[in-house]
Amino acid sequence: MTLVAALHTSALTSLTLLARGKVRDNYAVGTDRILMVASDRISAFDVIMGEPIPGKGVLLTQMALFWFDKLGPQGLNLCPTHLTGEAPESVVSAAEAAQVKGRSMLVKRLKPLPVEAVVRGYLAGSGWKEYQENQAVCGVKLPAGLKNASKLPEPIYTPAAKAAVGEHDENITFEKTVEMIGLDLATRIKEISIAIYKAASAIAAEKGILIADTKFEFGLDAEGTLVLMDEVLTPDSSRYWPAESYVEGENPPSYDKQFLRDWLESTQLNGKPWDKTPPAPRLPREVIEKTAAKYEEALQRLTR
Repeated sequence: MTLVAALHTSALTSLTLLARGKVRDNYAVGTDRILMVASDRISAFDVIMGEPIPGKGVLLTQMALFWFDKLGPQGLNLCPTHLTGEAPESVVSAAEAAQVKGRSMLVKRLKPLPVEAVVRGYLAGSGWKEYQENQAVCGVKLPAGLKNASKLPEPIYTPAAKAAVGEHDENITFEKTVEMIGLDLATRIKEISIAIYKAASAIAAEKGILIADTKFEFGLDAEGTLVLMDEVLTPDSSRYWPAESYVEGENPPSYDKQFLRDWLESTQLNGKPWDKTPPAPRLPREVIEKTAAKYEEALQRLTR
């Protein structure tokens, strides 16, 4: 594939920078809106790589918009979303429009909730490791005899507490989320997250994609309405598997960052295995190109 020009870090001067995350740069638009710019940065093991993946931010944004359209008020109406419907280019100077076009969302400014809503439909990653130890994932007991990549009898909700950039999110129990945000909000987030996962899984299955697991983020607006925010069902927040390659008991090839993670796990830095702390190893062109191709293939399959 032909690599496009990459944007590692945006530099908008017409707006005030609020925060830089692992991927997104957030700018204040007045007091009630935020411009979210998806850069081409990529992180693995909660460490941001030094090299960007060209075009990744555009692909992530287009995929998130696809899902917001399918699941939000214009589609299945499972939950209000943070989108304003306004063009991101309308709030920056003409000279800065190129940094924003195609990779940004102009969204409502919300009060973020400190819970990452993780839903798992298959046993994979850290869930598989935990299951092997105690036949449970984040306090959710599971049947005996499951294998790596087994489909679960029903999707399970395994929340995490949000961590600061560079820190690892902490898996927590549902009961802990009740302590953090109250029973009503905790219950609604759980129910909505499972409903969104089930609906998205059905849509993806029609395109030959299995969504093994995913995570959602929610916030509250000024009226206290629960709103789906941030990114949704992208390869950065989800584990996508091609259905035709799925075999229970094996790690399927995925459309997410697993290719990058596998490369990092097998790479040495200064003669030793990388310890998953900054700085990360330099990414060779082959890894950059293959990672970019994985993201592009996921979007093409979903939207074809």
